[in-house]
Amino acid sequence: MPPDASPVPVVLAVDVGTTAAKTTAFGPDGRRRGAGAEQGYPLDAPHPGHATQDPARVTAAVLRTVRDVASERRAAGDRVAGIAVSTAMHGLCALDARDAPLTAILTWADTRASAQADRLREADPGLHDRTGTPVHPMAPPAKLAWLREHDPATFAAARRWVGVKELVLHALTGELVLDESVASGTGLWNASTRDWDPAALDLVGVDAGLLAPVVRTSTVLGGLSAEAADATGLPAGTPVVVGAGDGPLANLGIDAVAPGVAACSIGTSGALRLTVDRPAVDARRRLFSYALDDDRWVTGGAINNGGVVLRWAGAALTPDLGPHPEDALLALAAEVPPGAEGLVLLPSLWSERAPRWRGDATGAFVGLTARHGRGHLVRAAVEGVCLQLALVLASLREAGHRVDEVRATGGFSRSPLWRQLLTDVLALPVGFPDDPEGSGRGAALVGLRALGLDDGAGPTPPGRVLHPDGAAAATYADLLPVFADLQDALGPGMRALRDLASAQDPGAGP
Repeated sequence: MPPDASPVPVVLAVDVGTTAAKTTAFGPDGRRRGAGAEQGYPLDAPHPGHATQDPARVTAAVLRTVRDVASERRAAGDRVAGIAVSTAMHGLCALDARDAPLTAILTWADTRASAQADRLREADPGLHDRTGTPVHPMAPPAKLAWLREHDPATFAAARRWVGVKELVLHALTGELVLDESVASGTGLWNASTRDWDPAALDLVGVDAGLLAPVVRTSTVLGGLSAEAADATGLPAGTPVVVGAGDGPLANLGIDAVAPGVAACSIGTSGALRLTVDRPAVDARRRLFSYALDDDRWVTGGAINNGGVVLRWAGAALTPDLGPHPEDALLALAAEVPPGAEGLVLLPSLWSERAPRWRGDATGAFVGLTARHGRGHLVRAAVEGVCLQLALVLASLREAGHRVDEVRATGGFSRSPLWRQLLTDVLALPVGFPDDPEGSGRGAALVGLRALGLDDGAGPTPPGRVLHPDGAAAATYADLLPVFADLQDALGPGMRALRDLASAQDPGAGP
């Protein structure tokens, strides 16, 4: 930096996901500055249906990545003006009277509460409509019901129920608050009143006083605590903007906010979302409705099984290719024509969410014959992920929403095959932004505006736009209704097999 130049103010966007925390710096123009930092942590799954995180490891990863990026930007001559936070939604953790965790974080991927979700759906059919959150094992109401039944001592001892956002903000500032965006994904927050829903709380036996106060996504908290300042190397009092949920922020970050423009992401999981100007739950309850900010919402659906399906295929089908065989797997898939010569994978390896929201769903290869080899199995796996997203797209359209184009982000976008395959399956133009940090950039934009540093950061046109191949798109259009019908037809058998597996695992309790 020249001697007379002023330091560039940057916001550190903290993006806390399922398996890693990332921190990236953004300048007033909304552009990334520097490489950023990432720290992984395990998603623990000791028994069928369990998917938890250690709260201490998650918050330690956040503090470490903030420290690393703060150091990087200071060395570059930038000034850290604040921090803004994006987190995964639907997590649940019990705290004691000293705000210390009593449980692990039960993540969105935890499906042990399938039976409780079914009972809640029957007991309060309007719960999804009021809260915008599907009644599913991922959602806190089902998790709370499960804990009340299976671990009543912990349920009674809890003095606060929180998720990932509250834990991260507490680690940074010492405050326990929650933003409206993440609150709208708890299944306990009423979208119309913008407050905790009394009927939902009564249903699961939780008092509103045990939940964090809900604030706007643009709220600026008091700042870094002394402990967090020591851990990150930033000054105590550095402003912290609460931010929003990772899905809604991804729409903002990749400029999928105009009518007809959907955001699609495929990372560990996947999602397809539209930005709308009011809460929007469809009559058949296939879509979620989550707040983005004071005036905007996102509607759509998330799927449990994204890139994790390809990782499973590597471990199960090609262990000879080493610990990271993704490129080799996709090369095998590229040798197989669209439709995998009549082979389909229903990719519900980790249960499933949209659009059917069935916590007891499992996976299945269907159409398997002697002519199918490893390439067919991998091709069917990748196609299955994209076909599941196409069912979400169909649900959006059947609910009356227009979708003309898609902006896509996530690890899958590094693969030319997977990029084109998604484009062909959705049968829409798909744009791929140059900067894949959708949720992180969205958090930064919220933070820059809240801190008065927004320098007119404009839309980010996609770096490349792909268009469907006509023949391949026609194949997938024929395959999609078959794919959907198979899920319904095999549902009873999937449930029976899952029950058998759970009964054979003596450790599948709390």
